[in-house]
Amino acid sequence: MKSGENYNSRRTFIKKIAALSIIAAVPSLLVSCKDKLIEIVLKLTGTNHILGHRLWLKNFPKPTKEIKIPYLIVGGGISGLSAARQFKRKGIEDFLVLELENKLGGNSANGENQHSKFPLAAHYLPLPNVRDKELLNFLEESKIIIDYKDNLPVFDETQLCFDPNERLFIRNSWQTDLIPRYGNSKEVDNQIDLFLLKMTEFRENKGKDGKYFFDIPMSFCSSDESLNSLDEITMKKWLLDNNFTAEEILEYVDYCCKDDFGLGIEFVSAWAGIHYFAARKHENNKYDDTILTWPEGNGRLVKHLNSFVENKVLTNHLVYDIQLNSYGVKVSTFNAKSNESITVLTEKVILATPQYITKYLVSERKNTANNFHYAPWFTASITLTDIPDNGSFPLSWDNVIYKAKGLGYVYNQHQNLQQIIDKKVITYYYSFSSNDIKKDRKELLKKPIEHWKALVLSDLKIAHPDIDQYISAIEIHRIGHGMISPVPNFLKSKSLKEASKNIENKIFFAHSDLAGISIFEEAFHQGINVVNKIVDGTTLDS
Repeated sequence: MKSGENYNSRRTFIKKIAALSIIAAVPSLLVSCKDKLIEIVLKLTGTNHILGHRLWLKNFPKPTKEIKIPYLIVGGGISGLSAARQFKRKGIEDFLVLELENKLGGNSANGENQHSKFPLAAHYLPLPNVRDKELLNFLEESKIIIDYKDNLPVFDETQLCFDPNERLFIRNSWQTDLIPRYGNSKEVDNQIDLFLLKMTEFRENKGKDGKYFFDIPMSFCSSDESLNSLDEITMKKWLLDNNFTAEEILEYVDYCCKDDFGLGIEFVSAWAGIHYFAARKHENNKYDDTILTWPEGNGRLVKHLNSFVENKVLTNHLVYDIQLNSYGVKVSTFNAKSNESITVLTEKVILATPQYITKYLVSERKNTANNFHYAPWFTASITLTDIPDNGSFPLSWDNVIYKAKGLGYVYNQHQNLQQIIDKKVITYYYSFSSNDIKKDRKELLKKPIEHWKALVLSDLKIAHPDIDQYISAIEIHRIGHGMISPVPNFLKSKSLKEASKNIENKIFFAHSDLAGISIFEEAFHQGINVVNKIVDGTTLDS
């Protein structure tokens, strides 16, 4: 949940100044575009699925070069970068990172145009639980946490989401917050209040071992199995079984599940759905329920992690074969730019890769990986002269349209304190939530950009009927495997545990999908834990 409330502080003052600056600039931007011929520049980007699909064929040239390195990290997403950081924290410099894409960050990477940076996927970080010392240390190291008071972190206010942080378009009007609250019947409001109360109970509940049932990272969760049955049913079944039948609450929880898991309440497990609401403890009352965000989304966090891999990365490199040998591990990788293959000999390799890639590299993981499900996504970063609106509630950072096909959009310049903004940039999100995600994935990759442009515009026009008259450019970014989707009988499954086990203490695994939930914190801890295992023989964060 990303809702919050105002409080009296310097941060509120900064937000008000920002809001007034934007309002002052509006008159110069409200230029009528009607009756004009509008040409929208379209651009299609995405993860390198064409190169990735060569893993099926393995038609690569024979290696002509050889590299020897004690430690190799395959994958430059958050888990891989976190592992690199942990190596350096332990005084180890002899490692190399291989990355398929032309830049690092995975789902936390960002794009940029002449008007603004923008996220390509992950776009915010909720405030961490106070027991997550590793993440707090990283945020302090990155100057996101600037102090501690009463044992609680003090955050840089310019990196906390300014007000207003979110709004919902429902019944032809914008309202604050994403939970439908205006125009409801008394029965609907009662169901919403009861649902939030139930989530508070889950948030506070602990198992017999004294640990929370729901926590972040997942490794902090209680081993008490008394709630494991929640993983056997869908979130929708749990809602209906508990008499949460109002359309408003079903739509809200469906949105939340799609936001974190790619799939909605019909497909994700109840345990996962409840985890979304109950795992974050909101211990710091000063900040209530706000989040950390930046124009580039979690690309800001990638930037901080990149400092640990300077001159230690080879991008555009696809690893296509891994074999154990007398040295340790023999890794074959293809340089897509020079069209040549390289052999890397390493003592230990960390596969910071999702399981749909890992299964082509390690034969022992093929059957296990088939139990992992990934929802396809696309984002559309849109440049506009203005965002036409009915004025019922101000433009916010997160803007969601009730019962739309997509998940709404974020306003990427929300944190911008400039008095005049020439053009606005928003990023629209769409997840394919269905019972046939393979078909959805093929559709995403095959259909032309005009199809997705029409879908985006039809969604946005629900709240902004004339928005196409203000758009100058749309960049659509396709992600065939967006994130791990925790369907029933997955989070507590044997296959999830098996996928994390190392092979002969030489091949190690680290990725957010091994936690079962694709959020920054899980990926971050996966990288730390795997290095601790390699260096110290422990799996606990240290």
